[in-house]
Amino acid sequence: MKKASDFVGRNMAWIVLIIAAAALFVPGTSLWIQTKWINYLLMLVMFGMGLTTKLSDFAIVFQRPRDIIIGCAAQFIIMPLLAFVLGKAFNLNDELLVGVVLVGTCPGGTSSNVITYLSKGDTALSVGMTSINTLLAPFLTPLLTYLYLRTSVSVDAKAMFLSIIQVVIVPIGLGVLVNRLFGKYTQRIRDSLPLVSVTAICLIVASVVSHNSAKILSTGAIIFVVVILHNLLGYLLGYLIGVLFKMDLPRKKAVAIEIGMQNSGLATTLAGSAFPNLTMATVPGAIFSVWHNISGAILAGWFNRKS
Repeated sequence: MKKASDFVGRNMAWIVLIIAAAALFVPGTSLWIQTKWINYLLMLVMFGMGLTTKLSDFAIVFQRPRDIIIGCAAQFIIMPLLAFVLGKAFNLNDELLVGVVLVGTCPGGTSSNVITYLSKGDTALSVGMTSINTLLAPFLTPLLTYLYLRTSVSVDAKAMFLSIIQVVIVPIGLGVLVNRLFGKYTQRIRDSLPLVSVTAICLIVASVVSHNSAKILSTGAIIFVVVILHNLLGYLLGYLIGVLFKMDLPRKKAVAIEIGMQNSGLATTLAGSAFPNLTMATVPGAIFSVWHNISGAILAGWFNRKS
């Protein structure tokens, strides 16, 4: 099991790329993976993260609110501005521009916690930033969307809050509790947890890609360029923020990943509900959902080598 985990850890990027390509060009291979399973897969990974975490790890986050504030401020400044600038620079039409900006104004997603964990980054800081960003999003996402697009969107604050509790906080809390009560047993399965996490990521990517393959393939290449640049520049600027504020390597990883990876599922939902007449506005979120998991897997491998 340890050898299998080591293998998928080293080759995660290639594995995710191959599965994404298969789901894109032969969607029938992955349509059996229902999108409603995604939250359950994320919950499984979060529980595994909890098994490797102690309560004291999260206490540290509350003892250093500076890092949380820096990460959250950077999230809502960098990603919306990048989205708008890239959209204008590449002369996107109004529908695609709306979709790209919505991706930028949304908070970081729970996938960032998984990738931070696989990158051996500061997982507690990542979860803290995601939780605070998600709580701020019902106020900041509509405000920033209006600022850049001069139109408003409605964000369901209650649903977002319950989602972060259900998908992130509760599973990690249960994992921490089990680790505290049965630590000598959880030690035995630690080596297999990366295998579980990578399998979950592969299933999530395959589900998102296969169910959106027609829409993704019908889009011009330019939107792929914009989405990829948006994500990669988010990673880069997030890492530089960590350097600027003299953070250690695990925290730099957490901030870079939190800023680069967005809650693109929320962006896709908002595009469909707030702009029902702009059918292509949902495309950037769908593409981002696929790409940031692929790039995250590649980044996790690179960060592991850097460690």
